[in-house]
Amino acid sequence: MTEILLGTIGGLGLFLFGMELMSGGLKKVAGRKMKDILRALTKKPLVGVVVGMLVTILMQSSSATTVMTVGFVNAGLLTLRQSLSVILGANIGTTFTAWLISGLAAFKITTYAMPAIGIGFLMKILCRRQKGISIGEVILGFGILFTGINFMKGAVAPLQGSEQVQQALLWLGQNPIVSVLVGAVLTMLLQCSAATIAVVQILAFEGAFGSDWSTVLRVAIPYVLGDNIGTTITAQLAAINTSLAARRTAQAHSLFNVIGVIYMLPLVWTGWYSRAVEWLVPLELSKNTIMLHIAISHSLFNIVNTIIFLPMLNVLEALAIRTVPPRAQDIVTKPIILERHLLSTPELALEQTRQEIVRMTRVAKDSINFAIEGLSEDNIKKLMLAHKAEDTCDEFQYEITSYLTALSRKTLSDEVSVALPVLLHTVNDLERIGDHAVNIAQIAQRKIDQKLSFSSYAKAEVDLLKTEINTMFDLILHSLEKNDITAAKMSLLCENKLNRMQVEFRRNHVQRMTSGLAKPEVGLIFIDIVDNVEKVGDHLTNIAQSVIGGLQWDGVDGNSLTGEYPVIEA
Repeated sequence: MTEILLGTIGGLGLFLFGMELMSGGLKKVAGRKMKDILRALTKKPLVGVVVGMLVTILMQSSSATTVMTVGFVNAGLLTLRQSLSVILGANIGTTFTAWLISGLAAFKITTYAMPAIGIGFLMKILCRRQKGISIGEVILGFGILFTGINFMKGAVAPLQGSEQVQQALLWLGQNPIVSVLVGAVLTMLLQCSAATIAVVQILAFEGAFGSDWSTVLRVAIPYVLGDNIGTTITAQLAAINTSLAARRTAQAHSLFNVIGVIYMLPLVWTGWYSRAVEWLVPLELSKNTIMLHIAISHSLFNIVNTIIFLPMLNVLEALAIRTVPPRAQDIVTKPIILERHLLSTPELALEQTRQEIVRMTRVAKDSINFAIEGLSEDNIKKLMLAHKAEDTCDEFQYEITSYLTALSRKTLSDEVSVALPVLLHTVNDLERIGDHAVNIAQIAQRKIDQKLSFSSYAKAEVDLLKTEINTMFDLILHSLEKNDITAAKMSLLCENKLNRMQVEFRRNHVQRMTSGLAKPEVGLIFIDIVDNVEKVGDHLTNIAQSVIGGLQWDGVDGNSLTGEYPVIEA
């Protein structure tokens, strides 16, 4: 039991590490072309089902397909809706394995895991170009991921040949609900649905369930249904610490199988399910055909379930969204309301772009706050969130810039023509703010690695910087949302204050280093933080000036610049 436990933990660690490495590499190497291809392939749900089915048949692993699908969603290459049809197809494709159980030489993805690790590692360390390194990461992550699954399978392999386990399965098989649960748990342990079905097929063939073959089929079917629930744990594991959409994809996979088992159970209980299987198989039910009957019972479940759910993908999507609410650290990964069909109405398209720029500004604000808080608290998780927010800013920049470029090709009024370049400059400034957040996060990481700490004076000054930059962000957000020139002008006061803080805080810290209250290494880090926050203020100033001079269409003049901030409602 100790070996089983330790082997499972080690395999799980490799699995999760491989998933993270592969997902990151995919995001770097896939590029926009791969994104467009995947979108095209999954644009129609039926095509998505076929893609998922064929990939699973070729790889002989529904886990591989679902894990990759979750990885694509996490990398932003597929939407939640597009991923659902692929997963439905994977559930059909995995039933093909049961038809090949007797062929021990059947293709297995784990056979190629070790070469993938070697090739991927060599590419990662030898390639000079980033694309080659990223491809190496994908291959290396792929190999490590499936090596992890193989370790987990190997760790619990003794369970497959245990007579006690076989006797327990036979005893529990008298109750369909319990059998479903046992099949689910066994598949979760083995991390391979094919292994669970193989155990059931072999038990049935060897007469462990008796020699009344109709009864044997009825006893075996609940284990097969439970297997479909258990196999979803792989996608759930793959979705740990991923994006909201990726977690919802994994949840949709689970819901699809759990709901299917629930409405199929009454048919199993009454014996109609086993009779339907017997009717579908032209061969007489016997010892020689029992394995085939079990394989068909597996296929029947997934095909019927797919036929039922395919027209209701929106319902499945809604259930996944409802059951997986966003967490505090979840960040929107891309613009969601840039409708291409509105390009023919430039004024509406421009208004949508403004709304997305407001959302991008909020993400940029989050990135700075996560970075500064991670620095102050030595919190690595918040530093990771700062990097994630910066990635989101990059995605916003690409999507909004592409949208505005498409809009520029239309016949535009003078007002829209004037506003377009101003919005593009605003988007670029926001993206640069995300870059400064990453700079701060990297500086904070250096502070943590070197086990340095700020004095109480330095901490207080960092808090003042954070407060002032947040005030400026709030004013900018208000000015963008309400087209408020007054708020934009007020934000310029924050920039003046940040400039004064930069000079004053740098001088204060030099004095602290001179008096021995701060180490030189800490001084360099502190000054870098101050300079980066001040540069964020410069980019926000550019946005404020665009509101004052470029985004206001109604010609209303703002109030004269004063020293008081306006009241900003939440």
